Amino acid sequence: MKRIAGILSFFIVGIYQSTAQDVHWSQFNAIPIFQNPGNAGHFNGDYRFVGNYRDQWRSVTVPFSTFALSADMKLPKQQAIGTGIQFFHDLSGDGKLRTVEVHANASYLIKLTEDSSHTIRPGIHLGMNHRQVNWDAFYFDNQFNGSQYDPTLPSNENYQSDRKTNLTVGLGAIYEYQFQPRKKVIAGIGFYNLNRPNQGFYTQKIQRDIRTNFFINGIYKLDIDWDLVPGLSFSVQGKYREFMVGSSVKYTLVNRVGNYRALYAGLHYRNRDAAILSVGMDYQSWFVGFSYDLNFSKLVPASRTVGGFELAVRYILFHFKPSKSIHRVCPDYI
Repeated sequence: MKRIAGILSFFIVGIYQSTAQDVHWSQFNAIPIFQNPGNAGHFNGDYRFVGNYRDQWRSVTVPFSTFALSADMKLPKQQAIGTGIQFFHDLSGDGKLRTVEVHANASYLIKLTEDSSHTIRPGIHLGMNHRQVNWDAFYFDNQFNGSQYDPTLPSNENYQSDRKTNLTVGLGAIYEYQFQPRKKVIAGIGFYNLNRPNQGFYTQKIQRDIRTNFFINGIYKLDIDWDLVPGLSFSVQGKYREFMVGSSVKYTLVNRVGNYRALYAGLHYRNRDAAILSVGMDYQSWFVGFSYDLNFSKLVPASRTVGGFELAVRYILFHFKPSKSIHRVCPDYI
């Protein structure tokens, strides 16, 4: 009975949240321009490519699957301007509720000090949000004929359509303080869905809630090989709150010109929901991170502590810049 009650509560909450909340990620620092539009172009390199995949609730119901791809860069002739684009696809629930978003992002670097130890990056986010659902996959109480379910009976549900497409607008900014090599703090705040798009499938207008996100992370050198990489994220959307905090430790295996490798291991906590274990590795210009959620919320009777896993992959491309060689013609008699 506890398992059945847990599953029913999950469906009720899941259906409501699917119409009210944006997607979320456990590796919140590994999906930069989704985290804040000010992160567009905020990296050491010329081009950055990021891929993320999340799979959760497989032990409870139809798994919720989300993947995202992004690319961002600094403008070649104006390094202070960062631009980026992101695509993500989310599929959830028995009704195959599909969410597809495409975002364009831009940021601008403002140096607060001459040595660039203090900087701020305001950013803007413009996106297209598309949602659709398969109504034929649902079971309604009006289709119960008194003894059993009869799919030929009308559901009497007065939904307007099975898909919605809207424009979304967001703003954000990040602040960075680099006080020593391998010692820095980055904090940011972002506001999304500022235009409150209508996402209702029924005739009733249902506006998407504004999502506010605050994050802070950094890196702190412990010794020649070890670093502490703490992070915190807090999101508010309507009546929902998500608070995550934790840290990774980083161990540098090799750090020489043309040869770089490092390992990560971390533990984070999502308030009243899950503990998140993570591992990762830097290899040259690549980063690969893997995390797993251990669920301990009220859904435990159904989830059996199984939450979901998440994969993050990042690649940074550097332009090869050949050095200028000055050739001189030597006289024959030398």
